Formats: sequence, structure tokens, C-alpha cells
Amino acid sequence: MTKLAICPGSFDPITFGHLDIIERGSKVFNEVIVAVFNNQSKSPLFSVEERMELIRESTKHLPNVKVDSNDGLLIDYAEEKNAQVILRGLRAVSDFEYEMQITAMNRKLDSKIETLFMMTNNQYSFLSSSIVKEVAKYKADVTDLVPVVVAEALKSKFKQLR
Repeated sequence: MTKLAICPGSFDPITFGHLDIIERGSKVFNEVIVAVFNNQSKSPLFSVEERMELIRESTKHLPNVKVDSNDGLLIDYAEEKNAQVILRGLRAVSDFEYEMQITAMNRKLDSKIETLFMMTNNQYSFLSSSIVKEVAKYKADVTDLVPVVVAEALKSKFKQLR
């Protein structure tokens, strides 16, 4: 049986923390779909299409990783794709409480789809897209936090906004 995992997130933008989870997930599952979802509580810097392209560029070395987007419920998307697993990354205990609520709701909606939590590498435990955007906004070097293509996109985006 082919094991398919959905790795959902807003990815605004993708960071090395996200990539750590995606790369490790690609070794565990036959296929990983990185699915861009719009978080209604956030105002994204990049469009869904821009985020998808940045993820494609950042994961092109992983042949079993695909990139997609959806604006509905994660569990409906996972069912539509016949995924067995939702792959989520955790940085700290604070992430766990939020993720546990989402997991409980997803399990209530469809108990056949499991959620797997992976702890991110310690070197990325502080890293979030919000922090990266804040630092990049003030022209700081973020190349040790995100792939070069993302750092360039951030630089360009903030130049446009000035």
C-alpha cells in the first residue's frame, strides 16, 4: 500500500524548519503533498501561487514531494487525495496544544486519517515564518533561515512594498 502524507501549512514563506519536516517525511512516506492552506487569521505576504512556487523550488530535489493548495477543510482535502496521514511539525510545547486541538477535531471528522507529529531539528526550534518576515522586512540577512530563492523573494517583496 502506498503511504501518502499531507503536510499542510500556510508556508508564508517556507523556512528551513518546514523543509526539515518535509525532507524527513519524504524518507518515511512514498509521497508527500505539501498543501498550502490560507490561514484566515493571518494576512499573507505572498499569494498562494507565489508560496507554491517557492515550495516547488525549495523541494525540487525531493522527487516524491508534490505541491498543491486548498481553501477548504484539511480533512476533506486529505480524504479527496486518499491520504493516510497528516504530517505536522512541532517546534515547542506551545505548538503541541494548538496542534492537539486541530488533531482532535480532524479525528472526530474522520478517524481513519492519522496525524503524525515530527519534532523539528533543534536548530530550527525558534524559527517561524512570522519571525523570518519581520527580520527580512528590516533588510537583515535570512539566508541561514530560508532557502536562497525565498530570501531573494522576500527582498524583492519588501522592496515593492516600500
